[in-house]
Amino acid sequence: MCRKHFDENSDVTFNHLMSPFQVGRFHLFHRVVLAPLTRCRALNHVPQPASVQYYSQRTSTGGLLITEAVAITQQGIGFPHSPGIFTVEQLEAWKQVVDAVHGKGGIIFCQLWHVGRASHTFYQPNGQAPVSSTNKKVPHGWSIRLPEGAVADYSKPTALEVSEILEIVQQFREAARRARIAGFDGVEIHAAHGYLIDQFLKDGINDRTDGYGDSLSNRCKFCLQVTAAIAEEIGSDRTAIRISPTIDHIGANDSDPLALGLYLIDKLNKLNLAYVHVTEPRFRSEGVKDTRENCLLLRQAYRGAFITSGGYTKESGIQAIQTGYADLVAYGRLFISNPDLPKRFAMNLDLNKYDQSTFYTHDQVKGYIDYPAKEIEGGECHNCGRDTSLQTECKDQQNTIEV
Repeated sequence: MCRKHFDENSDVTFNHLMSPFQVGRFHLFHRVVLAPLTRCRALNHVPQPASVQYYSQRTSTGGLLITEAVAITQQGIGFPHSPGIFTVEQLEAWKQVVDAVHGKGGIIFCQLWHVGRASHTFYQPNGQAPVSSTNKKVPHGWSIRLPEGAVADYSKPTALEVSEILEIVQQFREAARRARIAGFDGVEIHAAHGYLIDQFLKDGINDRTDGYGDSLSNRCKFCLQVTAAIAEEIGSDRTAIRISPTIDHIGANDSDPLALGLYLIDKLNKLNLAYVHVTEPRFRSEGVKDTRENCLLLRQAYRGAFITSGGYTKESGIQAIQTGYADLVAYGRLFISNPDLPKRFAMNLDLNKYDQSTFYTHDQVKGYIDYPAKEIEGGECHNCGRDTSLQTECKDQQNTIEV
């Protein structure tokens, strides 16, 4: 399933992004994945009708979508109008999203997160302090978004007690169960980008001296406990994880990110997950000279499906698949402005430009569901039933399809 050879000079004339791939129990018709993207449109942390349209627009038959980060509890929120999955109202709203995606033949994973110290007392239950592996604040220079466009410094966190850590493991498990009730095909654990799990992983943040700190194995314990709990709850083939060892977002530095990543990969190999998702190369960690080299080593070490993301173009995505650098490529900004991105990649169509100023606004239309799709007649292959605009050959008879 996974090729380990990497050759920067490999031919990229064939569009490998449009080739099929098996991710556990799921057969994908192409390798273009919707990356998890915080959009701040879930008013009062509940997905709105516009969210149904947003995900439906970006659905293609046999395509994989990963939702924006979804909080497991109120304590896990750190963005204005970002969604949760801890109330009945939220769960019912997500059911509508999932039904719309499934109705168009798509596959959708729910990304579960807890932001940890990357929050503010404004978002916390009863105005309490956020929680983390540490009581150290997010470094000066980083700011948090509050409703109505205000920004502020992150609040000082409280270091979690061991009993509280175990409670959060259980909250992740319960959130995964609710995601399956909502109909999601699986969940992706957000263990990246400086949020709670990453705050345990990175020694630039984690200053604990108990069983969850100091040594590499101790720092990874919380992450692996969460992953094992979810895999036990919903099945390992419906469980995935996103990590970012080389990224220093909101102060998430590590003294040896490669060692951290390889240790995690070694442990994750034993769990038979749906996939591992590693973020690079748009983000660069201080002191890390070549993130691509580090991520290549992680990819070579992992024995399952591997997703890469971070500033990819069509051409670099094709090369990533062709060379074995990744099995799947997740796209964010290009998918925001091109709801039919797989079709545009398949047919070599021009791309809409994105408007970065609308990424995190709360408008239910502008910059969210108003980007136009390309009006191109497709049709179904008479052999395999696939949309002919999303394939280069018939999956049943290997007949060439003109796109």
